Amino acid sequence: MLDRLLSHDRPRNSWLAIVLVAIVLALALTPFIFPGTKALNVAAKIVVFIVLAASFDLLLGYTGIVSFAHTMFFGIGAYGIAIASTRFGPTWGALALGALAALVLSALLSFLIGLFSLRVKAIFFAMITLAVASAFATLASQLSDFTGGEDGLTFKVPVALQPGTEYAAGPVLGASIDGRLLSYYILFVTALVLVLALLRIVNSPFGRVLQAIRENDFRAEAIGYRTVVYRTIASVVSALFATLAGVLLALWLRYNGPDTTLSFEIMLDVLLIVVIGGMGTIYGAVVGSVLLVLAQNYLQDLMKLGATAVQDVPVLSQIVSPDRWLLWLGILFVLSVYYFPSGVVGRLRAMRRR
Repeated sequence: MLDRLLSHDRPRNSWLAIVLVAIVLALALTPFIFPGTKALNVAAKIVVFIVLAASFDLLLGYTGIVSFAHTMFFGIGAYGIAIASTRFGPTWGALALGALAALVLSALLSFLIGLFSLRVKAIFFAMITLAVASAFATLASQLSDFTGGEDGLTFKVPVALQPGTEYAAGPVLGASIDGRLLSYYILFVTALVLVLALLRIVNSPFGRVLQAIRENDFRAEAIGYRTVVYRTIASVVSALFATLAGVLLALWLRYNGPDTTLSFEIMLDVLLIVVIGGMGTIYGAVVGSVLLVLAQNYLQDLMKLGATAVQDVPVLSQIVSPDRWLLWLGILFVLSVYYFPSGVVGRLRAMRRR
């Protein structure tokens, strides 16, 4: 049963299996074992970035396409929810309409980009997607009547998802059973279903063709596969999953703005997640998202503790100063790429083969 659920794509390493199970259990039980607003926000961000990075891995890791427009579809999903909720009120119908409109727009844009741009190779396609993403971000900032401009849009969600909606008289295992908790589990379950769907896609005959195109597109075309068609379909599917990730983020934050979903920094984070976790694995998106988001949110706190412990040592106290947490974050990722060139998942699987 589990093998079918994972589309016969097992972790193939006992340590990796343990890590993945631990991550799923930790995310499922976060509200009860990690009390506090920050922990819940970090867990929600991890869940969203798992979907976003896994959808990008379908392009980069399985098809060999380098696209910088992925956050554009992420932003479309978030703006779809924000605009619909602002215009039509905090109803389930508005959420459904916003998500549906975002999916349709993402499908059309990704199809056009794929149709007209995937005939060019490598860096040229990457530059085209970067230009399109930059133009869309500028457009989102200028259309303030619809998008709120640089300030973004703050909106309300249905009453069932609002923090003030209580479902139990008191806390259960230290967690308040309210609309916020329901929102988190909607994110968690949806992300789990989407990741399993991506596993099914990449392990289907369609996914095998994508991998063949990644390895040698000339040979794939020579044996009869229309590579442009398959690449275009992969772009559309990837964009739709990224749009759903944006929907989840907007649903959690109840806000969206250009810096929240459309910034180039988010694109770099997604690229780091895929590279560090392991390209062409899907599981790498899970491991990489956990590592990156935890480092971004807790590395500075750890450095504060370290700086307090060595505050009497002049040079060392400056080196581990919390103000330099971005420097140490960069060093950690450089080391991880150096020692895990195929990513964490790829390295663990290689150890199993040996």
